[in-house]
Amino acid sequence: MWGGRAGALLRVWGLWPAGVLGRRPLSCNAASLAGSNPSGCWNCGSPGGPVRGDGFFCPQCRALQPPDLTRDYFSLMDCNRSFRVDTAKLQQRYQQLQRLVHPDFFSQRSQTEKDFSEKHSTLVNDAYKTLLAPLSRGLYLLKLRGVEIPEGTDYEMDRQFLMEIMEMNEKLAEAQSEAAMKEIESVVRAKQKELTDNVSRAFERDDFEKAKEILTKMRYFSNVEEKIKLKKIPV
Repeated sequence: MWGGRAGALLRVWGLWPAGVLGRRPLSCNAASLAGSNPSGCWNCGSPGGPVRGDGFFCPQCRALQPPDLTRDYFSLMDCNRSFRVDTAKLQQRYQQLQRLVHPDFFSQRSQTEKDFSEKHSTLVNDAYKTLLAPLSRGLYLLKLRGVEIPEGTDYEMDRQFLMEIMEMNEKLAEAQSEAAMKEIESVVRAKQKELTDNVSRAFERDDFEKAKEILTKMRYFSNVEEKIKLKKIPV
């Protein structure tokens, strides 16, 4: 009951966690980017189309094929479907894929390949950004499991937590010095580190309800982080 009143205040103050730092809703298969792969190469008609793995190109004519929408982000980025991700390896994979499909390398190719290149590059960018950040990675993992966190609700957050968030935002609104801002920023980072460790353990136990609860809290703190960044921008 108290949580509902606090939620109303959070909405009025613009403190409600409306997604991951204003990102568009995550798509499990990026279906909006392109149509499904054809059964064969669009260019030469070679049956079967590209091979799995990194086979973005037809093995016969080497024409770039449309994105394989059956692959999730973890498969695309050559990562285990786990909350724990080797970010150095992820970055290497990102750079490898962009060297293959970036539009700059297709300026002299057909319009079809240019279009596919744009779609591949966008998909790779989305996958990289999603898996790089703990919050978006966790939300994506939940979505692959069919679990989503409804926006516009406080997800039964307890009174103590909501009070903590409101007090932190009040301090941020009143902060007039760089030292005060850094103090708040340090507290938020420590909270996010603790929550990230906790959600990692929840995923390891396949406790998706607990992961859902922790990720909801992380979204609140991410909103505070965003407000800190905005306040640092010179007016």
